[in-house]
Amino acid sequence: MRFVRFAYGDVVAYGEERGDVVHEWTAAPFWGGSATGRTFDRADVRLLAPCEPSKVLAVGRNFASHLHGREAPREPGLFAKMPTSIIGPGDPIVLPPDSQDVHFEGELVVVIGRRTRSVTPEEAGGCVFGVTCGNDVSERVWQRGDLQWLRAKGSDSFGPLGPAIETGLDHADLNIQTRLNGQTMQAESSADLIFPVEEVISFASQYVTLDPGDVVYLGTPGSTSAMSPGDVVEIEVDGVGVLTNRVVAG
Repeated sequence: MRFVRFAYGDVVAYGEERGDVVHEWTAAPFWGGSATGRTFDRADVRLLAPCEPSKVLAVGRNFASHLHGREAPREPGLFAKMPTSIIGPGDPIVLPPDSQDVHFEGELVVVIGRRTRSVTPEEAGGCVFGVTCGNDVSERVWQRGDLQWLRAKGSDSFGPLGPAIETGLDHADLNIQTRLNGQTMQAESSADLIFPVEEVISFASQYVTLDPGDVVYLGTPGSTSAMSPGDVVEIEVDGVGVLTNRVVAG
């Protein structure tokens, strides 16, 4: 199933997307929502970030291709992004005026489906509601120099997410591709993750309770590069679609 969050006039709702029709739901499916019976033409709605997470976790250095010779970590390198960093498809990535070196990071993102605390890797798979596309936007100067990654990773608009949540996909082998102004910059499979989805969720859940609708960015492959105002970044994941955002000056 394919779920979206959308705006139509004064309506902001979750819905199930079936072809060119969006079927409105009473609430998020991971919060027990159900279909209202009302439908909208897909062309008439504006897609928003597909969920509103209370917590946004991310994993660093989770692809060997991104290590560039550095030693592989022994456990998932978790960090947090701010919920206010989340933006949806078509929303602008806003470069703070004092930023110097802001990079894209195309990633597979898992959406949590139930309250998750102290689960084993074997249990963690059942905690995943679905997957979507994400861009872990990162300011490299701040990332290297600040005490914490609060502004480097968590600034407003640094967490593009969407366009939809797909359920039922095999998240263990999905192609992830990043394009900058139409040129492919990253391309790799989630099969190459150093720490797979279940291990990441299990590890995180030993320390942080994950709630339905929370998200985990799983790490970026290969190399990244700086973005400039006017650039268009596309993140594509097999079966999910394309997340597109334009970069603007703040």
